[in-house]
Amino acid sequence: MPARPSRRGFLQTSTAVAAGAVMPYWFTSRRSLAQENQSALERPVLGCIGTGDRWHDVGRQAMNYSTCAAVCDVDFDHALAGRSVAKERNGAKGANRPVDVYEDYRHLLDRKDIDVVTIVTPDHWHSKIAIEAMQAGKDVYCEKPLTLTIHEGKQIIKVLDETKRVFQVGTQQRSEMGLRFLTAVAMIKHGRIGQVKRVVCDIGGAPESGEIPVADVPGALNWDMWLGQAPMVDYRSKPMGGRARYPHSRVHYEFRWWYEYSGGKMTDWGAHHVDIASWALGIDQSGPTSVEPVPGTVKHPCEFQNGMPTRDDMYNTATAFDVKVMCPGDVEMHIVSHSQDGNGILFEGTEGRFHVSRERIKGRPYEELESNPLPDGAIVELYKGKEPGNHMGNFFECLKTREQPMSDVYSHHRAMTTCHLANIAIRLDRRLEWDAEKQQIVGDDEANLWQTREQRKGYEINIPV
Repeated sequence: MPARPSRRGFLQTSTAVAAGAVMPYWFTSRRSLAQENQSALERPVLGCIGTGDRWHDVGRQAMNYSTCAAVCDVDFDHALAGRSVAKERNGAKGANRPVDVYEDYRHLLDRKDIDVVTIVTPDHWHSKIAIEAMQAGKDVYCEKPLTLTIHEGKQIIKVLDETKRVFQVGTQQRSEMGLRFLTAVAMIKHGRIGQVKRVVCDIGGAPESGEIPVADVPGALNWDMWLGQAPMVDYRSKPMGGRARYPHSRVHYEFRWWYEYSGGKMTDWGAHHVDIASWALGIDQSGPTSVEPVPGTVKHPCEFQNGMPTRDDMYNTATAFDVKVMCPGDVEMHIVSHSQDGNGILFEGTEGRFHVSRERIKGRPYEELESNPLPDGAIVELYKGKEPGNHMGNFFECLKTREQPMSDVYSHHRAMTTCHLANIAIRLDRRLEWDAEKQQIVGDDEANLWQTREQRKGYEINIPV
């Protein structure tokens, strides 16, 4: 990676105003009192890589169980806000230690005193940082989606197997949201709708931006390093209007709508709902048999040729879609941008149907739990014998036991493979046959090339698999 001097003040320890953030409903405050009451000397030492919008939830959660020693972000303003939050949280736990600030994550990984890292960066940086963190002896909490390509998932698993680190992915639906998704999985596992025949994952559509003009790079942002493995392009930005939090651009929250850095809604929310559906169907360690876009349902903001967008000045991920995923046992899963039931997962079986979302479960099989409850311990059994309800708490508990947490890399890779295959299918506009055991697309050499993508020189992930 090209060397680049840090911005003035990046390693200073001057104070900054903490950026306030309201805890969202899907993060619970439930946590182990034993962990909560640990002294500062007993708690693991934390390094936080990426301190933007999402980190203000993840970082606070992690600092319930750890002491933060350093923060890192290529946006200087984000880094300073992150340090302010970390110092405040440390002080509240009786650990009045300095919090160092870095622009280059490698300096943070070089720290021998740091035990664990959170990675809350744009998606295209997740894999490289996670791999190097494990190689540096750190345990890892990384936000979803973990990978930009199928190949990156294979690389992460190889390094995880070699290093034996503890690694949790930020798919909180496996732990929290009132245990609704855990209940849904348990209902399927205990045959409450008979044989599953059809599943619909409604993950919502992506926005359009229209043309976004070239703009000056903000002075606080290291644009070259933000791009990382992605191609070097002009910075673009324009106001959204209304109450939008960020302008239309390539960075911050809006990176999600560019295939160069993410996979649109297919990976952003598919990482949640496809994960739960795969778990319930028992394909979380294998995968589908085929993936096919339903004709006439896929919409992109601009024209595509050979799977590539023809314009580089507007959001380019699919805004609407219906992808049919065939699973073993002739089960049909649809990943859609819109359904009559709304965001969530619909399970249909030979003996009933129900819909689960972050807010509720509805349907006769769920109502019947009142008179015919699930067996005692059904949820705890799914949760590997541990008490469910706190995603971050599960991670820090596993740091002690050296077990893999509930949101493990292996199952996440398989769920993300389904999402990546769906994106390949809609970009190439054709059906793909998938060999889950060999992890290869069958009979389509061109499509198989899309399991990976070219990475900009200096930012490659050099892990052969």
